[in-house]
Amino acid sequence: MSGAAKILVVGPLGVGKTTLIGTVSEIEPLSTEASMTQASVRVDPHVDSGKRTTTVALDFGRLTIDGDLVLYLFGTPGQQRFLPAWQDLAKGALGALALVDTRDLTASFDALGNLEDLDLPFAVAVNVFPSGPRYDADDIRTALDLLPETPLVTCDARDRVSSIRALIALVRHLINVATEPS
Repeated sequence: MSGAAKILVVGPLGVGKTTLIGTVSEIEPLSTEASMTQASVRVDPHVDSGKRTTTVALDFGRLTIDGDLVLYLFGTPGQQRFLPAWQDLAKGALGALALVDTRDLTASFDALGNLEDLDLPFAVAVNVFPSGPRYDADDIRTALDLLPETPLVTCDARDRVSSIRALIALVRHLINVATEPS
């Protein structure tokens, strides 16, 4: 496959979207991180106490795979209140990598629902946090109500090779979706 593809990186607040894009981007990533304020605690109550910033518009990076395919990565804000920006970012996207965190799988429901509402093909990557519980893939599929054809992989957003493997799983899925007979 050659050319370029717009890919969303989605998930709840604090799941590792900014980290993943920064880890894989071959250019200096654009990040719209802003300091979290005390006021955000009322609307973002499930925030890791060590988290000091949040994406307020988008993250952007670029990754060339196999010398022929350029992925333009757009990270979305994790909070549902930023849904209008999220929907604008989705325009023209071929698919999405949805990051999830086993410490709170239910926090991923909004992002996955948004992808389904947009009818955007996606793969799910479980970002492995050292303090997070480990679950069997079938249990995660059941908890997230994933279709059997939805790719499910694990990754460490801090690790370039691991993150690229997750993106490659998404690209393979997009190729399969595009070449399936209607």
